[in-house]
Amino acid sequence: MKKTTALTEILTTTEALAAFCAKAAAGPYVTVDTEFLRERTYFAQLCLVQLALPGQGDGGAVLVDPMVEGLSLEPLYALFRDPAVVKVFHAARQDLEIFHVEGGVVPSPLFDTQVAAMVCGFGDQVGYETLVRKIARANLDKSSRFTDWSRRPLTEAQKTYALADVTHLRQIYEYLTAELARTGRRQWLEEELAQLTDASSYVVDPDEAWQRLKLRSGSGRTLAIARELAAFRERYAQDKNIPRSRVIKDDALIELASTKPRTLADLSKSRLLLRDARKGEIAEGLVAAVCRGLDQPADKAPELPEGRDRSNLNSALADLLRVLLKAKAEEAGVAAKLIASSSDLDDIACGEHDGIWATGWRRDVFGNDALRLLRGEIALSAKGDRVRIVPV
Repeated sequence: MKKTTALTEILTTTEALAAFCAKAAAGPYVTVDTEFLRERTYFAQLCLVQLALPGQGDGGAVLVDPMVEGLSLEPLYALFRDPAVVKVFHAARQDLEIFHVEGGVVPSPLFDTQVAAMVCGFGDQVGYETLVRKIARANLDKSSRFTDWSRRPLTEAQKTYALADVTHLRQIYEYLTAELARTGRRQWLEEELAQLTDASSYVVDPDEAWQRLKLRSGSGRTLAIARELAAFRERYAQDKNIPRSRVIKDDALIELASTKPRTLADLSKSRLLLRDARKGEIAEGLVAAVCRGLDQPADKAPELPEGRDRSNLNSALADLLRVLLKAKAEEAGVAAKLIASSSDLDDIACGEHDGIWATGWRRDVFGNDALRLLRGEIALSAKGDRVRIVPV
């Protein structure tokens, strides 16, 4: 029987990683992906890093095992800081958050192929598999998609799956880079990537965590309690490295902000609390948070962010703007969602003219015509399957 050998190189020492990163530093770009687990922890558990140098096939592509004792990712973080090497990801946000938490670094310069694909007209939040099929003319083996990446040893199927996330990414990156140059839209992409490389977007402030809640009451006292409860939950989950929902779920937190239990006996009457939240340090922390919220001076209570006034929403105009956006996005060959959201269009129909759609390249593609439509300077007409803009 012929003996099979592992074809995929796995780096398990800091020295081997440093040697690879030295090679990468001599090239124009490196493709990067990660495999991680997050279901049972607050912070993502980094299980694997995939890297590939420019080239073809599996050559120059490696896996890095960060779970090996003694391996330091500092050579990789140094590469991430190298301004001469572009770091290429697909749908980078979660990967960037992991590297910011693990190493205090946000890779730069950055290229996100999902964002670039939206700029180049591949649709809204296009998946990696779609780009592999359309650009690299290949198919991905999805059998290992839902695998447990923390288990060792990795199977050859897992390695092959993981490596494909960076080997095809090279061709996708080179194609999209050429397309951006051809269309003159590189600056469009840079405006989007500036948000991804902002390190502050990966820092969670416990005192601001309440703003993610879907609160039904705008009362200052209720909001003050919700703020204290959410801050306690965030700090406790971070300290114990457990999911927020293991401390207290959103619906239970909102219930406590409404019922305002001052004692453990009051807390025990909650219908929605998990068993672990009815006793011990979680229960005590929840009651203390409620008391802090109740004791908050009225002038220190938070307020819900002011929403746009939708009382004068012209729904017919909003529908016209949706038609205009779709037509302009198709004409420009760019994802409509990247230009303006449905909420943006409702804002415009309410008379708000200061959104992101009215700045930069978005204004040129859509914003100017949207304002002309509002002023009655243009109309929309249909000819066959095309929407045309007609001066009035």
